[in-house]
Amino acid sequence: MPDFDSGHIFLTTMAPIKGPSGNNTHTSFEQKVRMALVKLPTALQSPATKGIGLNSPFSRNTRTHLARMFVLNDAVYNGRVGSNPLLNMGENLTQLQHVDQLNCSYLVFCADIDAVTDDGAPLPKVMSAAKQKEVRANYARKLWDTMELELQDIYSNCVGFEDVDTADEFAAYLEKCHVQTTMPFHDYYLDLPKFNDLPVKLLVGAVLVPAVVALLALLLRILGYLDMPWLGWSSLWTFIGAAIVTALALGWAIWYANQNGEKPLPPAKYDDLPSVLKALYMQQNFANFAIEQQGATAEDLHASFGAFLDRHKPSDKTGPTQTPGVISSAAMAQSD
Repeated sequence: MPDFDSGHIFLTTMAPIKGPSGNNTHTSFEQKVRMALVKLPTALQSPATKGIGLNSPFSRNTRTHLARMFVLNDAVYNGRVGSNPLLNMGENLTQLQHVDQLNCSYLVFCADIDAVTDDGAPLPKVMSAAKQKEVRANYARKLWDTMELELQDIYSNCVGFEDVDTADEFAAYLEKCHVQTTMPFHDYYLDLPKFNDLPVKLLVGAVLVPAVVALLALLLRILGYLDMPWLGWSSLWTFIGAAIVTALALGWAIWYANQNGEKPLPPAKYDDLPSVLKALYMQQNFANFAIEQQGATAEDLHASFGAFLDRHKPSDKTGPTQTPGVISSAAMAQSD
C-alpha cells in the first residue's frame, strides 16, 4: 500500500520554491532554502558530530525514525529511451526525444514515522487512506509544535506558505505537497514476517482449466463435432462459455495478485521508535555491565544484575532510554 507498511508512514512531500523575487536582492529563494538547510544541525550520530552539542530539531519528537530535506532542481535525465536497433532501423538518433522537466525547483521532505497519533501507541497492521491522512496531519502539527522557527525559516521561501501561521495551517499546507510513495526507508525485522505469498497453483488452475476446455471445444468444432462427446452440449457454445470464463478468471487472477501485493506487512514486535531507542540503550548498558562483571562471584553477579534491572527498567520503554538523534547514551551524557 502506498505510504504505509510495517506500521509506518513513509512520508514524502514536495513544496515548490518561489521564483525570482523581483526586488533588488542577489539571493534567490532557492539559495535561501539551501542556506536554511545548511544551518540545521545534524543529528549527533558520529564521533565527528557528537561534540557539537546541537541536536537535529527532528529529534525533538519520538516518532521520526529518519528525516531528510533537500532541494530538487529538476528531474534526472537518464538518456534516450532504449529500443531494439533491428526493429528500429532507420531511426534518426539525432532527433531529440521528450525530456521530463520540473516547472520549478522543489523542496523535498522525506520522513519515516510511526503511524500513530499518540506517542508510544502500538503500531497498526492496516490503515485506511483516511487514517493515513489523519496520521500525516497529526505528525505535521507535532513538527510545528517542536520546530516552528526552523520550519518557518525553510518554508517561507516556498509557494503558498505566506499565510501559514499555525500548526493546523502547516498540516494543511504539507498535505497539499504530499506525494505518494512505495519506498520504505528502514527495516527493523528481527524475524522476517510471513510475506503475502500468492496461491500460484490455484490461480494458474483457475485460468488453465476453462482455457483447456475452450481449446478442446474449438478443436472438436473444427473437426466437425457439433456436440461435445458424452456431454451432448454444443461445442460452439461450450467454446464461447469456456472462453468467457477464462477471460473472467484471468482478470480475477490479475486483480487478486495486485491486491495481494498491496497488502502492508505487519509491524515487527519492537518496531516503534520508543522501543528502538530503548533497545539501543539496553544494548549499550548491558555491554558495559558484562564488562564490569568479569570475574565477579555468583552472589555478586546476582546482586549486581538485580540492581541493573532496577536501574534500567528493560520493560519500560519510556525511560530510562536513549535520546533520539545520538550515537549512544554515553555520547549524550558527554555532550551534556
